[in-house]
Amino acid sequence: MTDEPKRSHNGPLDRALAILTFVAEQKKALSAAEIADALGLPIPTAHRLVGNLEDRGLVQKAIGTKRYVVGSKLVTLSAKTIGAAFRTARRHAVLSAVADRIGEQCEIGVVRDNAVIYVDSVRSKQQQGLQFNPGDAAPLHCTSTGKIYMSRLPAKERHRLAHALPLVRYTPTTIADPDALLVQLEETRRRGWAKSNQEFVLGVVGCAVPIVSPDGDLIACLGVSVPMARVGFDGLDAFIEPLQKAAALLSSTILSDRDEFKNSQISE
Repeated sequence: MTDEPKRSHNGPLDRALAILTFVAEQKKALSAAEIADALGLPIPTAHRLVGNLEDRGLVQKAIGTKRYVVGSKLVTLSAKTIGAAFRTARRHAVLSAVADRIGEQCEIGVVRDNAVIYVDSVRSKQQQGLQFNPGDAAPLHCTSTGKIYMSRLPAKERHRLAHALPLVRYTPTTIADPDALLVQLEETRRRGWAKSNQEFVLGVVGCAVPIVSPDGDLIACLGVSVPMARVGFDGLDAFIEPLQKAAALLSSTILSDRDEFKNSQISE
């Protein structure tokens, strides 16, 4: 029996994926020449591939420059992919377990196009309060998930976004001043988790913790929403530890998936 021919990993698709991965990993916009140099590609090849990716919305020029950042379609695709990944049976089971332990609704949210999108949720037996369902959206500045996302941005980008967002005042406690928001984001960054005090819906408080990749990058957030009358803002602190443990379990499933994929590639 003859062995199957080895697959080439240097075709146009491989190079395009390498460009997307490299651009997504950077914290600054890149020129096509910088991409070519980093990946060892001929400059004409890099220009052609980057142009094709730009035509498809997977990369785009940073405003006012000829340098590239990830495109809006790639951001949308990434969020949809993350949402599908978190709706697997074993990850939903982790979400169900922490919701049962806390006794409140728990949800997983990602950020897409400067808004929080909820990709999975589990309701507890308690039915009062704000209910986030998969596909529901919420603003960044007045949700715990949004605050975690913004707090982990580089300082300049965090400052720019805080001043660019429409800081709509949904309730009397919504933080609608960008400088006040930046102060809270710095506190969120320091402690690693976030709380919201009736900032999106009056009478509802919430908190969230990050779910990170094996490399420490933010993938999504795990949060809880609860009526103020039942728990209270200070009472949210008791939820942080079980949420963090569940987030760590969710992160470990991502590491497990990555190892399984690597092993399958080695065995080919």
